[in-house]
Amino acid sequence: MGKRLRMQRRGSGKPHYLSPSFKHKGPVSYPKPGEYEGIVKDIIHNPGTTAPLALVELYDGSMARLIAYEGMMVGEKIKFTNETIVKPGNVLPLGSIPQGAPVYNIEAQPGDGGKFVRAAGNYATIVSHEKDGVIVRLPSGKHKMFLASCRATIGVAAGGGRDDKPFVKAGKKYHALRARARIFPITSGVAMNPVNHPHGGGSHQHVGRPKTVARGAPPGRKVGSIAARRTGKR
Repeated sequence: MGKRLRMQRRGSGKPHYLSPSFKHKGPVSYPKPGEYEGIVKDIIHNPGTTAPLALVELYDGSMARLIAYEGMMVGEKIKFTNETIVKPGNVLPLGSIPQGAPVYNIEAQPGDGGKFVRAAGNYATIVSHEKDGVIVRLPSGKHKMFLASCRATIGVAAGGGRDDKPFVKAGKKYHALRARARIFPITSGVAMNPVNHPHGGGSHQHVGRPKTVARGAPPGRKVGSIAARRTGKR
């Protein structure tokens, strides 16, 4: 008797595959659009993000959780403004940020709190201001256009260089990924037996059949290229 596929076990929603939300410090996002000022009260570790978090107390008494920038200090003032005040940590609309400035935690839509460039040590660069929006170069090298009213933080996300030190031991890697409900190690399907995976078996490690499966395939067969529009080399 084989075992169920990895995505079948993950889809069942058992605790082993759920992110440990009790460890996370809460949602990390900007407050509602508007003019604010705040003071950095503390910089904390959050298992749900690779970068440290800054607890910013706004002048109305509410608390915001933001991704800290490289060099942030407790007691520093942070401004949420529409003016062109290019200072690390300030949150501005992309339309108010000059070309060449490094930014992170970019909103996909105005007011969503930040979706892009949130990992430790990452930053994007403002390339140009166009009539339809602002073109930004993401860390992957891809150029993407955002609406000018989407907000971003000036600077570089803190925590850069965390990959410089090797994990050394497999247990370290296991626990680091476990905090984000990711499983380590991952065994490839072609390394398994035929009873355990549709790609398993054979005298050497190869799939041995077409990898493309239908969108409506049953869960036990749904591995490989799911509902691929095209296959083969470009």
